[in-house]
Parts: sequence; C-alpha cells; structure tokens
Amino acid sequence: MPQISQIAATYASQLFWLLITFGILYFGIGKMMVPRVQGVMELRESQIAQDLTTAEAARVEADRTEAAWNADMDAARAAAQAEVAAAKARAQAAAEAQLRSADADLAERVAHHDVAIGNAKAAAMVNVQTIATEAAQELVQRLSGVAVPTDAANEAVRRQLNHG
Repeated sequence: MPQISQIAATYASQLFWLLITFGILYFGIGKMMVPRVQGVMELRESQIAQDLTTAEAARVEADRTEAAWNADMDAARAAAQAEVAAAKARAQAAAEAQLRSADADLAERVAHHDVAIGNAKAAAMVNVQTIATEAAQELVQRLSGVAVPTDAANEAVRRQLNHG
C-alpha cells in the first residue's frame, strides 16, 4: 500500500513545520510578549501600591482634619452655650428691672388712688353728716314742730356717727 509508505515522509515534514511553528511561537511569546506583560503587571502592582499609600496618607490627613474640625465645633458649641447663658442672664436682669419698675409704678398709682379714695371717703362723710343733719332737722321739725338750730343738729349727728 502506497499510502502507508508515504506516511513517514508526510508526517516528517509536518512534524518539522510543527516544531518550527511552536519554536517561533515559544520564543516569540516567551521572549517578547511575556516580559512585556510582566512589565505591565509589575507597573500596575507598583501603581496600585502607590495609590494605596496615597489613599492611606489621605485617610490619615482626613482623620486629622476631622479631629481638628470636631475640636473647633466643640469650642464653638461651648462658646455659643456661654453666649446663650449670658443672653439669658441679661434678659432675666432686664425683665427683673422692668418688673421692679412696673411694681414701683403700680405702688405709686395705688398710693395715689388710696389718697383719692380717702379724700372721697372724707368728702362723702362730710356730705353724709350734712345730709344727716338736714334730715334730723327736718324730722324734728315735722314731728315736734320745733326748729332745731343747725349747730345743735350737726353736733348730735357727729356724736352719733362717732359713737355708733
């Protein structure tokens, strides 16, 4: 069979070209492409490490900044609370002063009104005494027909009012 005798020659040439192709691919990939890929990988790893270092430094700086901000906020909060307490104290003092002024004004007005009431009461008592004197004179005149002098009637009414 002639096909079988050609197998060795055919396969030998195919094996030759297979070895040449694999050799070219091996040296092409192994010597040219793999070092480039490894270089890229090392570059990426170093870039990632550098980025992580930068991020860690930024985090530390952010923590420091946050701590400073918190300290400033605490100080501002304490100052605001002190200002609020001072404002409350000032407002309370002003309210107390206003209240004392209003109390003094009211006390003065009450005193004036007490004096006015006393004067009105005294005037009313004089009027009551005068009216009582006139009524007593008229009653005595009607009942007994005797005219009582004004001074005597006034004295009798005064004694009666003072002693009940």
